[in-house]
Amino acid sequence: MEIKLQSTITCPNCGSKKEETMPTDACQYFYECENCKALLKPLKGDCCVYCSYGTVKCPPIQAGNVCCE
Repeated sequence: MEIKLQSTITCPNCGSKKEETMPTDACQYFYECENCKALLKPLKGDCCVYCSYGTVKCPPIQAGNVCCE
């Protein structure tokens, strides 16, 4: 299975979208929207902002592993 490192985050506050490269060695718990400056945090049950707001889940989840325990 190929792990994708690019994910497009969509801000739930303003709808702004930005493609980002996900880290492979850590979860990204916070993300600041460049447009409205909202500080995004993962939704309950998600490990990182990519799993909550991205088009692609984070690399550990893609690989079928538990993320950031």
